[in-house]
Amino acid sequence: MKRFLMCLGVALLAASCGCETSTPEPVGGAEMLNVVRTDRAFNNSPDNFQFAIMADRTGGRRPGVFTQAVEKLNLLQPEFVMSVGDLVEGYSEDEAQFDREREEIDDIVGRLDMPFFYVPGNHDISNEFMANNYRTHYGPPYYHFVYRNALFLCLNTEDPPATNFSSEQVEHVANALAENPDVRWTFLFMHKPMWIEGKDKGWDEVEKLLAGRPHTVFAGHHHTYLKDERGGNDYFMLATTGGASGLPDRVPVSLTISCGSR
Repeated sequence: MKRFLMCLGVALLAASCGCETSTPEPVGGAEMLNVVRTDRAFNNSPDNFQFAIMADRTGGRRPGVFTQAVEKLNLLQPEFVMSVGDLVEGYSEDEAQFDREREEIDDIVGRLDMPFFYVPGNHDISNEFMANNYRTHYGPPYYHFVYRNALFLCLNTEDPPATNFSSEQVEHVANALAENPDVRWTFLFMHKPMWIEGKDKGWDEVEKLLAGRPHTVFAGHHHTYLKDERGGNDYFMLATTGGASGLPDRVPVSLTISCGSR
């Protein structure tokens, strides 16, 4: 039986980064194409691997929490780090301001020893200007990759309008699943918990495509922790890694996932 052990890792610090968006990299018997990640090497393990997830940094940002998280993750040494969006304050069409915010987060995640995978949230890609800037600087707002025979789907819940998956994105999911029918697990990362608020906005179609496939879904946005189970699969809404939170400042957390063999 496939097993995925989850534990909470205390997270706390910051980084400088270059992003790869088109260079293929052989990983786990597959290639990564058009993924949105920093340029660090993977901490490879033959059969088992661990990755961490960093949740919302902004939306009532608590300064220093996200940067401390980077420092703690460098101590934990997962193979790579995923995100669920809201990395900048955004909500602006001021190019100079957005460039400053983007450069700040790139500097922070660039201090990680391992790759960091970007996922956009409403603060990151809230208008046409920001969406175009995101594509120019990072690359596609949704993509997928295979690592150690596990499929990772990184999705955009602001595929306009807000709280929506376009038909093109749903088709991308369908193709990714069809191309990888025998992976040992499928992970989905998105900003908004679409299983709660995405009815008739593309999520129903995505969930139908996932039927019968072992999978786990991660989201953020609401700055609180919630675990759901749908069709025997776990769905997690994560609290923040620096955004406004009811948790004490001394307990910032990121989620680390350990993926074992069958």
